[in-house]
Amino acid sequence: MSLGIKSVTMDDIASRLGVSKKTLYKYVSDKEDLIMKSLQVHHDSECSFIEKMKEQNLNAIDENFEISRNIIAQIQNIHPSVMFDMDKYYPRAKKMFEDYKQEVVYKWVQDNLERGIKEGLYRDDMNVQIIAGLYVTRMDDLFNPHYFPSTEFAFKDVYLESFRSHLRGIASDKGLKYWKEKMKEFNI
Repeated sequence: MSLGIKSVTMDDIASRLGVSKKTLYKYVSDKEDLIMKSLQVHHDSECSFIEKMKEQNLNAIDENFEISRNIIAQIQNIHPSVMFDMDKYYPRAKKMFEDYKQEVVYKWVQDNLERGIKEGLYRDDMNVQIIAGLYVTRMDDLFNPHYFPSTEFAFKDVYLESFRSHLRGIASDKGLKYWKEKMKEFNI
């Protein structure tokens, strides 16, 4: 993930793992299979984390904040070419990622928005489906090298600004007050 998909060979992966290429091919049929399995592990891990956050019964802002911290920790070192490589060379992996965004991320955002409205932390005058859709579609924009070249912007900073913008746009006055206190608590 830190070098891009296309630039890393199966020889590189086997060497990094300290196994022979023959051993690697006992577990995966080819590079695309490896990418698909890696994405599945990543998606399962994120789903598990989201479920853990839901079980903690955090308010909508705290849940949003914790999940965003987890996302930053996981993807702050992703090379910008990863999304390009998936688009161009691994369409099955890209579709899997798109399906995940639609089935998991969109649903989580929608649930979080609805709960935040009920808690009075989010504005009650928003169209939840539109905001959830904007959140999901904006994920791809964060990797756009035209607007956010990795030589100028760390992904972590781009994501954090996007998250702040999202939260400030959906928060009620009560939610903004709570959010500001939360940011002081974490020195952000």
